[in-house]
Amino acid sequence: MSKTISVIKGDGIGPEIMKASIRVLDALECGLEYEYVEAGLDAMEKHGDLLPEPTLDSIRRNRVALKGPLTTPIGMGFRSINVTLREIFDLYANVRPVISVPGARSRYDDVDIITVRENTEGAYLAADAMVSEDGAMAESKMVITRKGSERVTRYAFELARRAGRKKVTLVHKANILKAVSGLFLDVAREVAEDYPDIDCEEMIVDATCMKLVMDPHQFDVIVTTNLFGDIISDLCAGLVGGLGLAPGANIGKDTAIFEAVHGSAPDIAGKKLANPCALLLSTAQMLSHLDMQDRAEALHKAVVATIADSDRTTPDLGGSGNTESFTDAIIERL
Repeated sequence: MSKTISVIKGDGIGPEIMKASIRVLDALECGLEYEYVEAGLDAMEKHGDLLPEPTLDSIRRNRVALKGPLTTPIGMGFRSINVTLREIFDLYANVRPVISVPGARSRYDDVDIITVRENTEGAYLAADAMVSEDGAMAESKMVITRKGSERVTRYAFELARRAGRKKVTLVHKANILKAVSGLFLDVAREVAEDYPDIDCEEMIVDATCMKLVMDPHQFDVIVTTNLFGDIISDLCAGLVGGLGLAPGANIGKDTAIFEAVHGSAPDIAGKKLANPCALLLSTAQMLSHLDMQDRAEALHKAVVATIADSDRTTPDLGGSGNTESFTDAIIERL
């Protein structure tokens, strides 16, 4: 029985890297059907809405989506499309693995870290946001709940157990943000007690950033709140070569959306210079989610081998190839 997924090509380089991912999925013979839907700037031009209702209906129906980078127009009145999707589908866990790839430009070898970020509350909820009439003051509330803290922490420990990981680091700022970060830490400690087989450590967020830069090998799985997780996951991407090698999954109880976490790069759109690896690695995450672990591992190994061999890679990886030739090289290794 085939599975249908919703596919959002995205803006800028999105259609190019999505084409690469679909070619790879077809080469892997995954038996997937694709329902193409629109979001972002193209959707705004055609439908007057960044997230048209047919797109949301498709994701509700299929429960799995593969998404290219989307552009949210800058200015008041336009809310982040990614934040909106996370809220609508209650995608509470943002999962960002980074793994060193031989041949990629980076300062470290053998980095292997998964950041699990709470995705629906915290500072990004921007509760009761307001700017005073004279423009002299702005404020918004940071909201942390027991439910949100419990489920994302439990997800991180369950992920660690499934993946054979040894340690989970609880990242917080409870020494200063005693109420909101304190609640997260208290709940995370309670959850950790249910996983005696996994080491648990606590670390203040600023110390975490310093230690990641000095010695990232001491980290395994990191779980934290929304704003801290956003910063830390990008920092971790920088340890292995940048956002071009950084996949991302947004996981909820019933729905999951897999995406390239980098921007839409309109300056190189249409020039066939886009590195498809972030979306391809996100595609591998999606295959694992769909219980196609063998295909997920095959895809990951093919991407790593292609970069290691510098075979037709894109200029950002030091090669002279383009998006299509890079994809050809990956498919040949499958």
